[in-house]
Amino acid sequence: MLPPDTATAFWVTRPMYGELKQEPLASPAENEVRVRALYSGVSRGTESLVFNARVPESEYSRMRAPFQAGEFPTPVKYGYCSIGYVEQGPDYLFDKTVFCLYPHQDYYVVPVGAVLPLPDDVPAYRAVLTANMETAINGVWDANPMLGERVCVVGAGVVGALVAYLCAQIPGVEVHLVDINPEREALAAHLGIPFCTPEQAPTDQDCVIHASGQPDGLRLAMGLLGNEGRVIEMSWFGEGDVSLPLGGAFHSQRLTLSASQVGQLPAKLQPRWNYRRRLALALRLLTDQRLDALISGESDFADFPTLAPALFGPGSTALCHRIRYPLPA
Repeated sequence: MLPPDTATAFWVTRPMYGELKQEPLASPAENEVRVRALYSGVSRGTESLVFNARVPESEYSRMRAPFQAGEFPTPVKYGYCSIGYVEQGPDYLFDKTVFCLYPHQDYYVVPVGAVLPLPDDVPAYRAVLTANMETAINGVWDANPMLGERVCVVGAGVVGALVAYLCAQIPGVEVHLVDINPEREALAAHLGIPFCTPEQAPTDQDCVIHASGQPDGLRLAMGLLGNEGRVIEMSWFGEGDVSLPLGGAFHSQRLTLSASQVGQLPAKLQPRWNYRRRLALALRLLTDQRLDALISGESDFADFPTLAPALFGPGSTALCHRIRYPLPA
């Protein structure tokens, strides 16, 4: 079978509208691989802001994806969670299933250093959670929950659920996953994590990790802290402004609010860690089949433009949505 000379990619061509476009596909050079996509994962948080053209102008440069094409606000080809099969490349990568921080596209050519083979015990269909797991790892590193601490995670989306899942594996840490949607209790139970709605959430917490993406969630997180407690903010609000209660307990109880963002490794880890090592860790942490519950739907690549407005809309309850690519003819 002759290798393809064109690829099909998903582009956000105007706010709240996407379409599939064809583009030339180059032959791989000696230090490159050609990948046929099997799956890609839809990141509801960041990709929703991109799809709705809500990336602040000040963040255009910092929020670029590694293989983004086009410019914010539109037209732009965006995404960073592709699982594919190496059809052409060096022997040590040929015939391997790999992860790549690539947008939604059926075929692509990238440098060999841009792909990482999946561990044998991590199936391709679950590896679409890799980028979310990376974000969760960074959040846990920034929160630094210690033995025996009381921790709440506000927001039971994919990232929040993964953060709670990781924290619950630290001996002695008491974790609660908090969400306004009571239906997320089933997800938490599946992952073995205590769940509560905001009115049930425990107070006097040592650390609260906020991942709901909503201002009310951040205000709740600050209200759950005990003296000298800390909030780790993992949400990105895009162009929105957030008002916070900084007059009462925040000052008198010496509370701390700090940001966690996956684009930068914590300073204390930078001498020993790099992005590739963190990515390899994220892949290794996806062996648990219970994590399949975080994938709430799957659709064909051809249907993505039609489904995107609902997936990225304000009323969406999707967790990780998986895009499935067709097999070669």
